[in-house]
Amino acid sequence: MRHLTVGLLFLLTGCLPSLQRVDAGRPPSPNNWGPNPVPLEWWYISAYLPSENLAFHWAMFKAYAPQDYRIGILQPAIFFPGPYHASHIAVTDLKENKKVFQERFDFAFDRPQGDSIVRYPPLHLEQGDWKLAQEGEGYRLEAGPIRLRLTPSKPAAVHPPGYSGTAETGRMYYVSYTRMNLEGTINGRPVKGEAWMDHQWGDQLGGNSLGALWDWFGLHLSDGNDVMLYRVKNPKGEVVQLAGSLVDQNGVASELRGLEMRPLQTWTSPSGRTYALSWQIQAEGLNLKLDPLRQDQELLTRSTGVAYWEGPVQGSGTFQGQEVQATGMGEFVAGPYNPSGQPFVTPLNP
Repeated sequence: MRHLTVGLLFLLTGCLPSLQRVDAGRPPSPNNWGPNPVPLEWWYISAYLPSENLAFHWAMFKAYAPQDYRIGILQPAIFFPGPYHASHIAVTDLKENKKVFQERFDFAFDRPQGDSIVRYPPLHLEQGDWKLAQEGEGYRLEAGPIRLRLTPSKPAAVHPPGYSGTAETGRMYYVSYTRMNLEGTINGRPVKGEAWMDHQWGDQLGGNSLGALWDWFGLHLSDGNDVMLYRVKNPKGEVVQLAGSLVDQNGVASELRGLEMRPLQTWTSPSGRTYALSWQIQAEGLNLKLDPLRQDQELLTRSTGVAYWEGPVQGSGTFQGQEVQATGMGEFVAGPYNPSGQPFVTPLNP
């Protein structure tokens, strides 16, 4: 019987999907919007709308069970060979000083949400009645209180060096529409503004005790340039990668050389996690001071088991000697979250 069981496990192992890893020597195509045969992939749209006193972010994740993880002789991936999907929505109303977070995920038997759909081209992401659909040159996002039409005003860009992360933490390919025209409704209110859309895929386990933590900004500058800032940390809180890019008015991406990201002010959430929320940013030709517009933006997720801060930020400074204003979103990942146990607290390491 033991030989039969082992033989059956080997047979099932052969049915596992062949997943790829990031090749650090080969940047991705800006036209790659998935899906890709990788351990983890996500799509993300966010916006801070100053004239409306609103901010939001939506994300959809696709992940496979780690194929090399074992419990004794068993590989969980054998019994869950297909991808798992999760979606997040957070809407922040700065006038009312509140945020509302919603999530949904596969295996939510208490509230069936239909089959998840991920396909391209054209890009179509769907989980229940939450949907992102590519329509011509633009996209339609309908998810919870969000009903938006998004049209890129710049071409998709690959952020140098083409990925985030390291061999230690795992890597994620990284492409973005850094500036999109936005129009529609949020909570039934008509809105207009500009949004940011990301696509990342690779072999990194974000927020996992064996993977990566990060501090990230997606910023629109008042002169028409866009700035992406990324500080990747290992599970000990040690910074292992610092990456930044400038996407100019024509959509051409270049590396921000000499980048420094210095935390200035921290905030400790009710869950006991500490986040750096105010920052001084310096790079060749760039000097910015960034601050959150609301502190209490921590999201504790059941669907991905991760605690993170996500919210609107603003700042001011100079670029190439000229004064600029910066608006956008920040994302700071603290680490694993176990809703049935004690909070995991990651030490702050500037």
